Amino acid sequence: MSPLESKKNLINWDLVSVNPSVKNWDWKDLFYFWGVNIQSVIGFSLITSLYVVYNLNTFIVFFGTLLGSLLVYFFSYWIGLPSQKFGLPFIVLLRSSLGVKGAKYFGLIRALVGIFMFGIQTYFLSKAFVYLIRIIIFSIEPSILDYDIFLIFFLGLNIIDWISITLSILIQVSLFSIGMIFNKKIIKFSAIAVYLGIFMFFLILFLNDVKITSNAFMESVNYKNIIDQNNLLPLITVAGTVFAYFSIVILSFGDFSRYVKDKNELKKGNLSLIVNLIIFSFLALFIVTGVDAVLKQDPENLSRILTNPTDIIGKLNNLLITNMVLIFIIIASASTNLVANFIPSQYTLINFIPSSISLKGASYTIGLIGFLFGIFWLIFLSQIGILSIIDTLGAFFGPLFGLMICDFYVIKKSNLNNKDIYSLEKNGSYYYSGGWHLKAVYSLVLGFIFSASTIWNSNLMFLQSYSWIIGAFITAFVYYLLAKD
Repeated sequence: MSPLESKKNLINWDLVSVNPSVKNWDWKDLFYFWGVNIQSVIGFSLITSLYVVYNLNTFIVFFGTLLGSLLVYFFSYWIGLPSQKFGLPFIVLLRSSLGVKGAKYFGLIRALVGIFMFGIQTYFLSKAFVYLIRIIIFSIEPSILDYDIFLIFFLGLNIIDWISITLSILIQVSLFSIGMIFNKKIIKFSAIAVYLGIFMFFLILFLNDVKITSNAFMESVNYKNIIDQNNLLPLITVAGTVFAYFSIVILSFGDFSRYVKDKNELKKGNLSLIVNLIIFSFLALFIVTGVDAVLKQDPENLSRILTNPTDIIGKLNNLLITNMVLIFIIIASASTNLVANFIPSQYTLINFIPSSISLKGASYTIGLIGFLFGIFWLIFLSQIGILSIIDTLGAFFGPLFGLMICDFYVIKKSNLNNKDIYSLEKNGSYYYSGGWHLKAVYSLVLGFIFSASTIWNSNLMFLQSYSWIIGAFITAFVYYLLAKD
C-alpha cells in the first residue's frame, strides 16, 4: 500500500490537528461546557435526591459531591491534556495505544453507547415538545384533543408524539452538524440561558413567600454529627455517584479540550466544574425545598417531596412557569445530548471510515439510528433490559481511559508520532501487529472483566459506582507490566 493510499484511509479533515485559528477555547468556555453537563433533568434530580431524599447529612453530601468532582477534574485533565497539546480528538489518540485498526473497532463501542443514549434522551426531550404542543392546542380549542386522530397509537406513540420526536431529531441533527465553531455557540447559549431560567424560577419562588421558602431551605441544611466514622461510607458513595454521572463525558473530553488555548486554561476551566456544582446544587436544593414547603400548605400535597422538574411544574398549576420550564428543559436536554453523546459519536464514526464519511454524513447516521432507538424505546427496548447491555458496553470506558493514560504518560513519556498516527504502513509506529496492539487489547479485556463484574455479579454491585475506576486501574496496571521495557 502506498503512503498516499494509507493516508487516504486514515485521514479526515475533522480528525487532523486543530487549526490554531480555532484553538481559542478558554476557561469560560469550559465553564459553559461543564455547566451544560450538569444542567439536565437527570442532573437536577440526582443532586436534589442526594440532598433531600436519602436523608443524608447535608454537609456530607456537599463534601462527597466535591470529592467526586475533584476526581472528575483530575481524570478529565489527564485525558484532555494530550488532545490539547496535539489538537487531536480522543479516538485518534487512541490509535497510538490500541493500534490504527484496534482503535477503529474498539471505538465503535463508544459510538454505539453514544448513539443509543442520544436516541433515548431525544425520546425524553420530545416529551417536553409534546407538553408544549398540547398546551398550545388546548389554549386554542380544548375539544380538539378529543378528536379520534389523537387517540390512534402506532408503536406506542400518537400523532403528537410522532411530530415531537421527529421535530426533536431534525432540530438537533441540523444544528449539531454545522461544526464545532457553531457547537461552541450552542454550548455557551445553553449554559447561560438555563442558568438564567433556573435563577428566574428561584427568584419567583423566593419572592412568593420569603419566610416559608427560606425556612424550608435552612431546615434542609443538616450539619449535625459531621465528624462521625459512620459518615465515611455515605461520603464515598456520594463521591462515586457524582463521578459515575460524569464518567461518560470524561473519556471523550479530548474532543473538546483539543480546542483549548493552553494548559493553564485547561486547568482553570476544569476547576469550573466545582463552581458549577456549587451554584447548581444551591439553586436546585432551594427550588425543591421551597416548592415542597409551598405545596404542603395544601393538605392534599403531603405525599412526597418532588425532585423531578416535570413533576414540580405539574403540581404548580401555573401555565407561564410551566411553559418557561419546558422550554429550558428542551434547551438543557439538547445541549447535554450534544456534548455527551453526539460529538463523541461523530468523531468515532468518522474514524471508522475516514475516507468515506463526512461530518454531516456521520451526523445524519447518528440521527437516523438514534431516531430508531427513540421510537422503539417505549414499546420494545425498555422491555428487554437493554440498559444492562449498554451498561456492560460502558464498562469498557474505564479500561480505555486507563490504557491510554498509562500508555501516553508512562510508556511513551508524552510523546506522539503525528505522522505515523495516520499511517497504515507496516513499519509505522502504531501499526503493531496488523494494526492491533495485542498487549493493549489483552489489558483492556482484563480490565473490562473486572469492571463488568460489578454489573453482573450481585456480590459486587456495591462497587458499581466505582466500576469505571476499577477497570481503569486494572487495565493500566496490567498494561504497564506487559509494555514496560
